[in-house]
Amino acid sequence: MLKKVLVITASLRKGGNSELLADEFIKGVQEAGHTVEKIGLYGKTVNFCKGCLACQQTGCCVIRDDMDAIVPKMQKADVLVFATPVYFYEMCGQMKTLLDRSNPLFASDYAYREVYLLAAAADTAASAVDGAQKGLQGWIDCFEGVTLKGVVLAGGVTAAGDIHGNTALKQAQEMGRLV
Repeated sequence: MLKKVLVITASLRKGGNSELLADEFIKGVQEAGHTVEKIGLYGKTVNFCKGCLACQQTGCCVIRDDMDAIVPKMQKADVLVFATPVYFYEMCGQMKTLLDRSNPLFASDYAYREVYLLAAAADTAASAVDGAQKGLQGWIDCFEGVTLKGVVLAGGVTAAGDIHGNTALKQAQEMGRLV
């Protein structure tokens, strides 16, 4: 069955390491014949959640910004992929804000059942992604029937482009093929 895959890159650095990791995942998805769309948060305005919970009644956030276009795409995707740099052993703030603002999905008829995490970190330890994975898992746990299907960490990358030659690029491409 062909799937609709949505890849969201949370780094505000266009062409950064987490985005390059996402691009390799996308190659794998395309090789498998699925449809894929990438949304980069760079250049987007995603404001903080107000916690008003109006979205639970209306299905729409009261804040008017770029999430108006992103949330419906998330809702219709079969597979969600989040790519983030790891800052202080956690997902970047932009990704956390995006997850918070996706609250209208909670009461909706969302299509996604599979979620993937791609992360780039300066630390080379496998545990460098644990905080980001735990945070994403907390979001996933709020959605019935949704599972974290895979995680790829590109460790030892700091400056833009450090990821070139990192084995995580091939891992991401292979994981994309298996979607």
